[in-house]
Amino acid sequence: MSDITIDKADKPEFYLTEEHHPEGSTMLGFWLYLMSDCLIFAVLFATYAVLGRNYAAGPSPADLFDLPLVAINTSMLLLSSITYGFAMLQMERKEKGATLFWLAITGVFGLVFLGLELYEFAHLIHEGAGPTRSAFLSCFFTLVGTHGLHVTFGIIWLITLMVQVSMHGLNPENRRRLMCLSMFWHFLDVVWIGVFSFVYLMGVLG
Repeated sequence: MSDITIDKADKPEFYLTEEHHPEGSTMLGFWLYLMSDCLIFAVLFATYAVLGRNYAAGPSPADLFDLPLVAINTSMLLLSSITYGFAMLQMERKEKGATLFWLAITGVFGLVFLGLELYEFAHLIHEGAGPTRSAFLSCFFTLVGTHGLHVTFGIIWLITLMVQVSMHGLNPENRRRLMCLSMFWHFLDVVWIGVFSFVYLMGVLG
């Protein structure tokens, strides 16, 4: 039986298919990651629900939370999701410059959100309401801080993608990465709406 050899030059489509990273597997893997993140936040919300009223004779949410400030912070994150949506629309139109512009605006809103959150944390600690003061504050700092870390990671990811788009354009790989970041960013938006409603709003009005 004679050996059969295949010249790569004769079968370029075959080798291109083998080397190409399948888009479906990337999206599936990212959905699985988001589901694991959902479990993390579900545990944090459940812990807050159990321990969130243990004040240890210390301040309660009504004593500490500044709802107007939190409402402004919430609007920053909501606006960042809208501007990211504009970036995705420009990506579909293959407008590199406009895509980068809206991504930059999204990053600015995200940084303002983080700045206000850090200001709130610093103010609470300065007032003696640090994470070790009571079980309520431990749960609060853990839940809100975990979300803040996710936003920080999202901004780093956003900046990295902006550099890649600037260098390589809106190629299929960068479009796929922007889609993954879009899901991640909107997921953080949904989680924050839960935090605002369950932690801040119910804490002050409940």
